[in-house]
Parts: sequence; C-alpha cells; structure tokens
Amino acid sequence: MNWLENLFEGALWNSRFVIFAAVIGSLLAGFVIFYMATVDVFLLIQHALHYADSTLTPEMRKSIHDGTISHIVEVVDGYLLATVMLIFSLGMYELFISDIDQAHGSKASSKILVINSLDDLKSRLAKVILMIMIVTLFEHTLTMHLATTLDLVYVGLSIALIALALYLSHAAEHGSAQDESADSHGH
Repeated sequence: MNWLENLFEGALWNSRFVIFAAVIGSLLAGFVIFYMATVDVFLLIQHALHYADSTLTPEMRKSIHDGTISHIVEVVDGYLLATVMLIFSLGMYELFISDIDQAHGSKASSKILVINSLDDLKSRLAKVILMIMIVTLFEHTLTMHLATTLDLVYVGLSIALIALALYLSHAAEHGSAQDESADSHGH
C-alpha cells in the first residue's frame, strides 16, 4: 500500500509542471505586447515628425499634438501590461517550479522579479495594475469633454480614489516591511 501512496504523491507533486503552460503562455503574451508597443513607438515617431511641417494649420498641429500625447500614453500602458505578464510568468515559475538562481544571485536583478509567495506575486501584480489604471485614467482625461460641473466632480473623485489607492498601497508595503523588521529583531 505504501508504494501506491508514493506513486500517487509523486504524480500529485509532479502535476505542478502544468504551470509551464501559464509560464510560457504569459511570457509569449508579454513578448507580443512588448513588440506591439515598440512598433507603436516607431509609428508614433513617424507621425510626430510631421509636427514641424510649416504648411500645417494650427488646428492640424493641435490634432497631431493631441494624437501624439494620446499614443504615448497608450505605449506606456502597453509596456506596463507587458511588464505584468513578465512578472506573472517569472512569479509562477518561481512559486511552482524552481527558484531562478540567476535572479537571486545577481546584484543587478530587481527585487520585483524575486517572488517568495502567492501574496508577494499578488502584491507586485497589484502595483503594476494600479499603474495601468492610473495611465488609463490619464489617457481618458486627455480626450474627455467636460460638459457639466458634475463631469468635473467625477474626474476629481476618480483622481482622489487613485490617490487613496496609491496611499494605501504604499502604507501596506511599509507596514509589512516594518512588521518583518520587528519580527526579525524580536526573535
């Protein structure tokens, strides 16, 4: 009966390798988004080169200006989303498959890529997703037409909620760092 238990536990333990599908899929999706954002940068540069054309009317120049600013925000959004996919891919690999020795042993590696728990992964992803939300809000406010004072109140309220989310994120990060410091000094 012990051999059956060992066989089952071995199969159960090795089932974690199904995570490779998520790791490879999210890594490929991140590469695709990086590629798309980079292509958008080149197209943006081509578009912006016409800004100095002396034959442009002020309305046309304003249109190029506004379109360029909007495209820049979209590019930042794309790079942030690609970063989410990269962090997710690395985090899932570290949590379920193996530590990435090169990330842990390198002084150049960012601490954001070293994931020690699901909460750690969740926290890192939440920060990048919050940044995506901020960029998206900024993008929408650039093109928003405020017709009433209530529209302005809504924009102000959304900015206040984003500021509160940033504050709570920052407070939670420093609160957990102080808790870990207290635990290490106390024991």
